[in-house]
Amino acid sequence: MIIRMLRAHMRPLTAWAVLALLIVYYLSIHPQGLSIGVLTAWSNQGTALALLAVGQTIVVLSRGIDLSIGPIMALTNCMASHLVNGSPVEVANGMILVIATGAACGLLNGLVIVIGRMQAIIATLATGTIFSGIALIVRPIPGGDISEGLSDFFSGDLGGLVPMSLIVILGAIAAWYPIRKSVLGRTIVAVGSSEAAAYASGLRVKRAKIGAYVLAGVFASLSGLFVGFQTLSGDPSIGLSYTLNSIAAVVIGGTALTGGAGSIAGSIAGALILRTIGNLLFFNDIEPLAQPLFEGLVLLVAVSFGAARLLRMTSRMEAFQ
Repeated sequence: MIIRMLRAHMRPLTAWAVLALLIVYYLSIHPQGLSIGVLTAWSNQGTALALLAVGQTIVVLSRGIDLSIGPIMALTNCMASHLVNGSPVEVANGMILVIATGAACGLLNGLVIVIGRMQAIIATLATGTIFSGIALIVRPIPGGDISEGLSDFFSGDLGGLVPMSLIVILGAIAAWYPIRKSVLGRTIVAVGSSEAAAYASGLRVKRAKIGAYVLAGVFASLSGLFVGFQTLSGDPSIGLSYTLNSIAAVVIGGTALTGGAGSIAGSIAGALILRTIGNLLFFNDIEPLAQPLFEGLVLLVAVSFGAARLLRMTSRMEAFQ
């Protein structure tokens, strides 16, 4: 039984094992070594991407992809710089509006893909451009103001023991499992495994596909909020790199681009691996101008690995036809 479980979860477990090794190496070369401050800084740097990777994973599980997830994050981040400040009531209302905006963007994606019957990669590329344009209208240049109290809370630590951002990451994992066990979550996975079989079984395929994009939009808005808590401002230009990294995190975490099989926890490990590699490049005195080259190579390898898996699985399916 244990061996079977290990085999079933081999890819995400491998991602977490790689992450553990990278963290040990990172702490060994960090000037301050192991401390709550170092762990908090490390966790803060990876949380926004981890939240975004959760949203991307949900879409990929339904055999889709969301190239607008970074622009949604940027748009909600810019909105937060206008709305998430002032009195506690104003801050709460602002956060609700920001999250609702992310959900609305995801809903638009789902409707365009499902009702408009467009390819996901084309539809989300187009809507992502629209969201980026709106973000520039909302915040033409980086700036704004976000509640310092929330910033201190979410970017700090709990009792000097655990980074709050790490608790946020664990909360994202915990939030997914009730969704995964729900009718919507099971249908999302079933659609990713075989849309025809899901439809023949009487499952509400269209609702599940739309729901996957709505959930992705919600997690993108949470990511945008967290970036705001880190920077106390909004920036309309942050979306592109996050989109590419979210896809790489999904692949590194072991989620199949063919849909129907994957792990939220694995994708989070993938996101933290990417951020840890960035830190290692910095502390190993890699020239700042050369760092994007190494990061790009990591992205290329990750996405190529996912594409190769997709090609092999497609070839096998064709062989049985």
